[in-house]
Amino acid sequence: MNRLSIDFCGVNFKNPVIPASGTFGYGREYEQFYPLSRLGGISVKGTTLNRREGNPGPRVAETPSGMLNSVGLQNGGVKKFLEYEMPNLVTKGTRIIANIAGATVEECAELASMLEGSAVDLIELNISCPNVKAGGAAFGTDCTIAGQVTRAVKDATSKPLMVKLSPNVTSITDIAKSVEANGADAVSLINTLLGMRIDIKTGRPILKNNVGGLSGPAVFPVAVRMVWQVSNAVNIPVMGMGGVATWEDAVEIMMAGASAVQDHRRT
Repeated sequence: MNRLSIDFCGVNFKNPVIPASGTFGYGREYEQFYPLSRLGGISVKGTTLNRREGNPGPRVAETPSGMLNSVGLQNGGVKKFLEYEMPNLVTKGTRIIANIAGATVEECAELASMLEGSAVDLIELNISCPNVKAGGAAFGTDCTIAGQVTRAVKDATSKPLMVKLSPNVTSITDIAKSVEANGADAVSLINTLLGMRIDIKTGRPILKNNVGGLSGPAVFPVAVRMVWQVSNAVNIPVMGMGGVATWEDAVEIMMAGASAVQDHRRT
């Protein structure tokens, strides 16, 4: 018996360690350094209905104990994911979490429907990305809208649904309760905190998009606090992330209430 294996939403993971969406892309870039087969799973790069070029550069800025990114969900679209990435991923012996993001409720539901016949093990609905002007964080900051998009996606798929929550809210527990009430099988948190850096030589923000998502060890204490709050407020499993950089961090965030861990560093 594998002592590290976990059951998460009815899906068996060989261990609770999962690269967060965006950190490992679709796995191809990093497998030469670390085999995907050793991971519990992979949450693939945020996937949209159609191809997205992302935000213009600069879109990465260093910060103390972390970094800002404003990539803007650059990806090839769901059809490319299914036709090009999935045939490779299914050979790796690990669980596949499809992270999806839509500009409208209808787009989110359509994305989930298109994944229905695939080998994806679990869908992660991103309602928390701070780097897109349509959808994204807008879904994750309002209880009613968060519930509506969760319900629409849940109705469109038979796969387990995990909703990724934004920390950029007054009460993350209220959002978590809303998505739980509307059919979410799990929640994942936290996504990045909204931040900004200014080039003091030019007086302009370093990022072309002005603001971006802060990740890295700097956000870890916020992640631990929010995972603790949410795990005590809902009856569905929590996948913890946000600044997890060491095994000790993973243990700590699981002690706070997470059943599994996503490493949210960007390299």
